[in-house]
Amino acid sequence: QVQLVESGGGLVQAGGSLRLSCTASGSIARFNVMGWYRQAPGKQRESVAVLFSSGATHYADSVKGRFTISRDNAKNTVYLQMNSLKPEDTAVYTCAYPPLYWGQGTQVTVSS
Repeated sequence: QVQLVESGGGLVQAGGSLRLSCTASGSIARFNVMGWYRQAPGKQRESVAVLFSSGATHYADSVKGRFTISRDNAKNTVYLQMNSLKPEDTAVYTCAYPPLYWGQGTQVTVSS
């Protein structure tokens, strides 16, 4: 069993930046894919960014060019760098090794 703990969320003005971190209780080196997901109030959870062990990435169209996912296996941590934030990015962001392990989420609120 691996626990994932997110941090780095908060309140930021539109146009600002945040970096989310997701630290695992164990090694993530064996995880061939990790991702960040978000859920806004009244909406379904959506995939934001996915990083494969090959280095390939996939981003939601709404965040392309603004968000960057990365990982540091030595630190058992996955990051999500979020730039040029918009009010519509407001959501609870959760990291995962889908479908087995999910974090509890961290709130990101972008004010206009």
